Amino acid sequence: MPYVRHWLRNSLLLFALAISLGLVAAHTRLIQPHDLDLDRTIQTNTRTGWLNTLMELVSYCASPVAGVLILGAWCGWLLFARRRPVTAVSTFLVVAVGWNSTQIAKAIVARDRPPRQFSLDPEIGSNSFPSGHTAFTVAAAVATYFLFRNSRHRNTVAVCGVLAVLVVAFSRMYIGAHYPTDTFGSVLVAASAILFVTGVWHAWLLPRLDRLPLLNRFGLDEELAEMEAAQGGYAAGAVPGPHGGRRRAGGAPVSGGRHRKHAGR
Repeated sequence: MPYVRHWLRNSLLLFALAISLGLVAAHTRLIQPHDLDLDRTIQTNTRTGWLNTLMELVSYCASPVAGVLILGAWCGWLLFARRRPVTAVSTFLVVAVGWNSTQIAKAIVARDRPPRQFSLDPEIGSNSFPSGHTAFTVAAAVATYFLFRNSRHRNTVAVCGVLAVLVVAFSRMYIGAHYPTDTFGSVLVAASAILFVTGVWHAWLLPRLDRLPLLNRFGLDEELAEMEAAQGGYAAGAVPGPHGGRRRAGGAPVSGGRHRKHAGR
């Protein structure tokens, strides 16, 4: 997971922007008519029998049930099959926090769903903004990019991630479950949450992973040592400490500084 400078400030600004957009869209007439017109244009001009089935399937693949199954299988594979506990934990946090941060925004904005008569899968309630399905896809795409960002496939992964987000966002408007601003707002909310996670991860969580004995059974020491090696080896005068950490001769830990980076995770 990369380290992002000014992560707290940028996270709060993005979240504030998203909430402002949601409140304007939900409780004024500035955006709502245009949102509804665009929804109806998509539904009127593109709906066909086979595409209805396809869009409902796409939407289901990013649903809460499917999301939990995908995230569990993904992180389980990283932990048990690949024995990459640091990667498994960081991936889980990026997806889970980026995805579920939408619940905070939904509670604050309280936007009603689009009219049920136009929906293929009617949903009710004041939880339209932002789209949880789209936020899950954004978070999963970002987590995947983090895994590949140092490989030659990173551009391909980034393009595929953007396309996945666009397809899921389109499916939510197509079936009549969300407005366009709901899907855009979910990108902002998920991005703000992921920025927050990157900061907390490097400032507090990663240095304390060795306090979880269970992770030691799945190769924590080895993965931390690989991360140190990827940074170009240990600092002058430092020797490997327990669980792959750096310690100076005499046992004092070496501080990575406020803006330290941990390669590859």
